[in-house]
Amino acid sequence: MLDVCNVQVMKSLLAEFGFHFSKAKGQNFLTQRWVPRRIAEESGIDGTCGAVEIGPGFGPLTQELCLRAGKVVALEVDTTLQPVLARTVGEFDNLELRFCDALKADLPALVREALPGLRPVACANLPYYITSPVLTKLLESRCFSAVTVMVQKEVAQRICAKPGTSDYSAFSVLCRYYAVPALLFDVPPDCFMPRPKVTSAVVRLDIRAEAPAPIDDEGMFFRTVRAAFAMRRKTLLNALAAAFGDRDKAQLSQLLTDCGLSPTVRGETLGIDEFARLSNALGRK
Repeated sequence: MLDVCNVQVMKSLLAEFGFHFSKAKGQNFLTQRWVPRRIAEESGIDGTCGAVEIGPGFGPLTQELCLRAGKVVALEVDTTLQPVLARTVGEFDNLELRFCDALKADLPALVREALPGLRPVACANLPYYITSPVLTKLLESRCFSAVTVMVQKEVAQRICAKPGTSDYSAFSVLCRYYAVPALLFDVPPDCFMPRPKVTSAVVRLDIRAEAPAPIDDEGMFFRTVRAAFAMRRKTLLNALAAAFGDRDKAQLSQLLTDCGLSPTVRGETLGIDEFARLSNALGRK
């Protein structure tokens, strides 16, 4: 197996195939073998799993996934990597490469067609600039049992943040709605080429089998969450009044009281249970 984390091997491949890193695509490739190995190990992937990888790059994580999973489907948007990947991961007969945009892929259909009989999981070293939309798509697809991703550490902290903390956000609520997140380990900048300016971190999200709270309407739930965080410095009452302009402020105040919430509370202190009660009440009114 070609050690694509070896800098000399990487430089040789760069020269042979005339490949250039794309800043627009957020390409930073791993140069330390322990990183993809540990990501694969802590993802919990084994022979019963079918793994979907987003953005294989030169293939270091792909190699580790192929050594463990029953099958791997890797989605790569950069078609110039096709000859490189043929060299670095072409030996694996349990790998399927698809050159497409993961954000446009029908993930549930892909899992049904390509990974029948296997426990579907997702694993990726995500480019910083598309972290939130890709992770949101992976979670909303509801077709994976777990999602393990390497992201910017700041984003990882938001994913795992708890109510009342400075990192807690609407994205935190979304991630906790679909999954139970855990911050696994940090990856310093010197583990990449080119070297990014920030530290990365690996997060595993174990997908919930059912919603974490009784929710009448998911659309109203997430609308309420977005409203609460749109104006962080304002009270929840003022935030809701701005977002739900058709509701009388006095009625909204009473609705908060009926939900066991003070009208002066801030949205960033609410957990999923409180947001569920509030969104259900808003929907019923």
